[in-house]
Amino acid sequence: MARLPRLVIANQPHHLIQRGVDRQAIFRETEDYVNFLGRLRDAAKQFKVAIHGYVLMTNHIHLLATPSDVEGLARMMQWVGRHYVPYFNQKYAREGTLWQGRYRATVIDSERYFMLCSCYIDQNPVRAGITSAPGEYPWSSYLHHVGIKPDPLVTDHALYWALGNTPFDREAAYKAMAEQALTSDQSKQLMEATNKGWPLGSDAFKAKLEKQGAVRVRPGQRGRPFKVKPELSADAVVATTKK
Repeated sequence: MARLPRLVIANQPHHLIQRGVDRQAIFRETEDYVNFLGRLRDAAKQFKVAIHGYVLMTNHIHLLATPSDVEGLARMMQWVGRHYVPYFNQKYAREGTLWQGRYRATVIDSERYFMLCSCYIDQNPVRAGITSAPGEYPWSSYLHHVGIKPDPLVTDHALYWALGNTPFDREAAYKAMAEQALTSDQSKQLMEATNKGWPLGSDAFKAKLEKQGAVRVRPGQRGRPFKVKPELSADAVVATTKK
């Protein structure tokens, strides 16, 4: 089955996953995490992508990001790869790709799934059994969100600001949410959407995307081909990359 083109919507949050080839480590030492975050910060600024949340695990990464145009995500990830992979290969005397194919991504319905996705990302070290609490892990956006350590990489989303009128209120509200583990159904729904590239949102959200972009955004029924309208909206397109 042919791989679906990646759907990218300008000014809409996306959940991204990038894995190491054969699930091998992409970070081995503290210096590697620091180097990657620096590259990511430079690329996000250069290609106008707002990073709202992240976690760097040993063999994969998660990002919650909003691009200002449909090419920003791909350009950001490609730029980071072109700079980080040579650094990693030279340091550890290896050759070849570091990534398991292209990154996976899904468009997020902000109102319904943004905070859930943010908490899912920050809870990754706990789910993996690396730490007993998200605040014990240094390579995620959690410390920023709860006010322990401001992170220049993170751009707070409007929905984060809506958690409270003061920094203390927002940080306390986020901490309370992040301490509640997602249900297995919520985690499964998020991961399936990201791995398959289907937008994550309500039926109304998906219908809106179909109307705006004239593209299929959910599995069709067998034997009933999806009809594509001839006109396209400037706000929603399908972006295809080879990364």
